[in-house]
Amino acid sequence: MPIQETESIWHNGKLVPWAEATTHVMTHALLYGTCAFEGIRCYDTEHKGPSIFRLKEHIERLFYSARVYHIEMPFTVDEVMAASREVITANKLGSAYIRINANLGYGEVGPYATSGPTDVSVVAFPWGTYLGDDALKEGIRVAVSSWRRSAPGTIPAGVKAAGNYLSSRLITIEAKKNGYVEGIGLAHDGTVSEGAGENLFLVKGGRIITPPHAASILGGITRDAVITLAKDLGYELVEQSIPREMLYAADEVFLTGTAAEVTKVQSVDDIKVGSGNYPITDHLQKTFFGLFTGQTEDKWGWLDPVNQA
Repeated sequence: MPIQETESIWHNGKLVPWAEATTHVMTHALLYGTCAFEGIRCYDTEHKGPSIFRLKEHIERLFYSARVYHIEMPFTVDEVMAASREVITANKLGSAYIRINANLGYGEVGPYATSGPTDVSVVAFPWGTYLGDDALKEGIRVAVSSWRRSAPGTIPAGVKAAGNYLSSRLITIEAKKNGYVEGIGLAHDGTVSEGAGENLFLVKGGRIITPPHAASILGGITRDAVITLAKDLGYELVEQSIPREMLYAADEVFLTGTAAEVTKVQSVDDIKVGSGNYPITDHLQKTFFGLFTGQTEDKWGWLDPVNQA
């Protein structure tokens, strides 16, 4: 998806013009993938104005990811949260995608680097429906990938870092080359893991089922929100290992993520999902988007208004 440039980027503590937020070609993150990051959506809500969805949880995960990869953070959680609001205001945005990078910068060569600085940037720009204009309503075609997710004890799948997404690149390129919108990766043991950039859910017999953290998934913040909403609505939800063939027997399949939001899957490996009806997915989707219209009560304080009183 092409980037829509805006006026300013928050870079290492101050707003700078978009074109000036640069880094050296020998930055450690470019050489070795040492960049913790977050993608967050800001919604132009009907009742609270521009509001960032689960901002604190995203920033706390950013700091966790940086800690795992030994990336020192030169700012506090509150400072990065404030910067996220600032770029929305400075660029006069309503709905937007916020990308935050915390990467090891220029100074050393070699995987073990201790003296290089950490560069932190917060970028915001307009962004629409990630998986296609009709994806939310009509659903998408997906295929199980030949590429498997990293096994436990290799690299930490539960950490959101740039280098981890090389796997996602291979999965989604394979899918798109074969005519699908997205690919589904398998865990090291052959069970279902997640999409290239989304968590996966299926519905069978009224129960909602999703792979556990041990299936090499990223514990998505939207995933957690959907689990919370589903339980609040009275649905039975279980986290369990999912064999590939279970996808073909599902009544409904859907993906979640900051980019994907709540997206239906219409077929897996060209096998139609269920009868084509999605009553539970539709209910969850309506409830999720209701957070941004005021139709769903925000019991959990997930909306962070940009223009706070």
